[in-house]
Amino acid sequence: MHLPRQNRRRTALWATAALTVTAGLVSSPLPAAVAAAPAPSASATVQVDPALTGAVAGGQDATFFVVLKDRADLGGAKGKGSHAEKAKAAYQELRDTAARSQDALKKYLDREKVGHQDYWIANAVQVTGDAGLVAKLAKRSDVRRIVKAQAYRIDDTPLAAAPSADAGDGTPEWGVKDIGADQVWSRYGARGEGVVIANVDSGVQYDHPDLVADYRGNNGDGTFTDDYNFYDPTGTCATPSTPCDNNGHGTHTMGTMVAKNGIGVAPDAKWIAAKGCESSQCSDEYLLKAGQWLLAPTDHNGNNPRPDLAPNIVNNSWGGGDTTFYQDIVEAWNSAGIFEAFAAGNDGDGTTCSTSHAPGSQAPSYGVGAYDVNGRIASFSGFGPSLVDGSAKPNISAPGVNVRSTWPGSAYMAESGTSMATPHVAGAVALLWSAAPSLIGDIDGTRALLDQGARDVDDTHCGGTAGANNVWGEGRLDILKSVDLAPHTAVDITGRATDRKTGAALPGITVKVSSQATGTRTVTTAPDGTYRLALAPGSYDVAASGYGYANFELKGLTVTTGQPQSVPLAMTAVASHAVTGTVLDVTGKPLAGAVVELTGTPVKPVVSGQDGSYTLGKVAEGDYTLTVKPAQPVLCNGVWTGPLAVAADVAETVRTPARTDGSGTSCAPAAYGWVKGSSKVALSGDEDAKTVGLPFPVTYYGVQYTSASVTTDGLIDFLEPRIGDYANTELPTAYRPNGVVAPFWDDLTLDKKATVATATTGRAGRRTFAVVWDDVPLVADRSKRVSFEVLFDEATGDITFQYESVPGNGSGATVGIENQAGTDALQYSFDQAVLTDGSAIRFTQGAK
Repeated sequence: MHLPRQNRRRTALWATAALTVTAGLVSSPLPAAVAAAPAPSASATVQVDPALTGAVAGGQDATFFVVLKDRADLGGAKGKGSHAEKAKAAYQELRDTAARSQDALKKYLDREKVGHQDYWIANAVQVTGDAGLVAKLAKRSDVRRIVKAQAYRIDDTPLAAAPSADAGDGTPEWGVKDIGADQVWSRYGARGEGVVIANVDSGVQYDHPDLVADYRGNNGDGTFTDDYNFYDPTGTCATPSTPCDNNGHGTHTMGTMVAKNGIGVAPDAKWIAAKGCESSQCSDEYLLKAGQWLLAPTDHNGNNPRPDLAPNIVNNSWGGGDTTFYQDIVEAWNSAGIFEAFAAGNDGDGTTCSTSHAPGSQAPSYGVGAYDVNGRIASFSGFGPSLVDGSAKPNISAPGVNVRSTWPGSAYMAESGTSMATPHVAGAVALLWSAAPSLIGDIDGTRALLDQGARDVDDTHCGGTAGANNVWGEGRLDILKSVDLAPHTAVDITGRATDRKTGAALPGITVKVSSQATGTRTVTTAPDGTYRLALAPGSYDVAASGYGYANFELKGLTVTTGQPQSVPLAMTAVASHAVTGTVLDVTGKPLAGAVVELTGTPVKPVVSGQDGSYTLGKVAEGDYTLTVKPAQPVLCNGVWTGPLAVAADVAETVRTPARTDGSGTSCAPAAYGWVKGSSKVALSGDEDAKTVGLPFPVTYYGVQYTSASVTTDGLIDFLEPRIGDYANTELPTAYRPNGVVAPFWDDLTLDKKATVATATTGRAGRRTFAVVWDDVPLVADRSKRVSFEVLFDEATGDITFQYESVPGNGSGATVGIENQAGTDALQYSFDQAVLTDGSAIRFTQGAK
């Protein structure tokens, strides 16, 4: 039966629902079905998750992770000096180990036509399959564990009826005062300067008035650079690289760490974020991707990783269950000098022991319990010992009841949970590291100081001692005492940025202080132009930069214990010059409607005219990054980014590159030459599919195929005969079908006039195989018919789409190609009227 288009959905990868368990905020206990899961399958060496065994019973498919035996040797990374050096070494070792050890498994999955996603931070491969596939993989000597994909939840339990617009009077929140953060501010002058903090959560409202100033992507001039500063693997945000929060939880936890006006523990720390949670749910896939990105942040396309831009601290206010392998990520972060804090969980009842859950209950993690304003342990706070490995948990406890913090909509909300306690600890570490920078990256030393500073609470009913037990951990967080106990060799370097000629204060000037031993720390001048940074003794280079001013440089600043210094930044204004130019498309023709901008400057972006011309106006002298973004739909025109030096009037002509996907596949307009079908494919009616043999092997995203499924709906599927009714969607998506070639994926049907046929032309080695849809009616309006085809080139591996007749210019179709796992695609258009009669698009594959 044909269903209305709006009611049809692509089939979910995890047809059997993923196991859902509790996380950072107060929620229900684990369902009884989890405890009653079937026993593991019989395997001599490979551990198979019991939940997976049950999920694939009866012929069902499930999504799972194949965890490899080989482990990266991260000892070398730990021995490096600066944070950046540690992160680079850890990233390289993890990538090399995964590439080496996953190679054989990936080749096997490709031969079996099983799509897969590959992760380097946990050395795991994600696949979807049945019991037969699980059994085959369990026999492999390179596999350590096979784990069912899980989803974790962050359940909101607000104590206010609704978010409040009241920003308060700036008085420190009760939790900030209880841990002594405000006294660290006043006694030590430390407020998190030069430290970068992150969260894995539901996202962040980046422009919240109490958060926007310290977003690392804030250029200080009204513009923002989200590359390397925000990541959304879930695809929830309207623009993947622009921060959003569709739940509120992430904005709340970030506020407790860094918000202004008495809300945050470390209000001068910089922040970045990875949206590892779709909303109230956090799936393994997105958590793994977030974990990778935080160790090596990337640009908005997921390219050009920069481990040197990894944060110093990561807050994780989520968790649940006892089977996670996230400890691999924790260990990777720790080796890179990244401190992590995890919620202990909210399955407690005030008395029962062993109610904390992973990852916060796992030995490598620093788990956090919660208490209230009266110093009583929260009734929901998870207790130890750990069910995972028997370790003592939590590690420490912090304020977690009725915690007021930032909320989307530039609002404020009071919430409770170990989710709220954990960012108090993460923010406290930022204070400790800004006050005692010799501790930056020293995970063991930092944990020891937090433990030593904590106020003991005697409750041993779950085991332990008065000083360290399974209810409170080491006790109540006291960051003032921890800072008191820290090594105080650091020296305050202060100063003020001013216009050299007028003496006016310059806010938003970026100040970078670097040394070979400690790396680079960055602060931004306050509204009055001042800055402060505590530095360990040594030799440093100071650099300051801001739009409209020549870069300030001071080499060889010597910092000596007990000798604070003032380094004033007298900035010299520079001249301005005209910047104009022309934008050309991928073929060299003028491109209208492209947005032209100087990234990270207050220069207003402009749009190219019909002749491709643009005028940015007067631009201050300096070296910039020029970015040209083709108008939507982008078709085959990619984003152009390049350097622009302004020392005089500039006329810059830009030709956009071919747009590419993650594998390097690109597209471009091609010469049109219609190929007629000669061998009819036995398709009929609506939602039909037929597998056809290929006259020569076709390599698609690096995998070779000898057959493909051809459907009535303008889709070719390499992985499986299509069963069911799929609405066309944007590409890529994890939902089936995957591994598709979509010349005109729409709701089509075949009648007596319509045909789908194939044809092979050319000689051996240089053949072309065509799949031709001819005079096919659109279900939405059967008076309209479309004729299009796909050409596979034997010699080059190129794939060409050709359009003979396209009613509505493809306004209801998906056009593009997608990889086998649904993680990468080059989409030409989605429900956009951009196709024309007598046109062709050639896709040149990057992975062959």
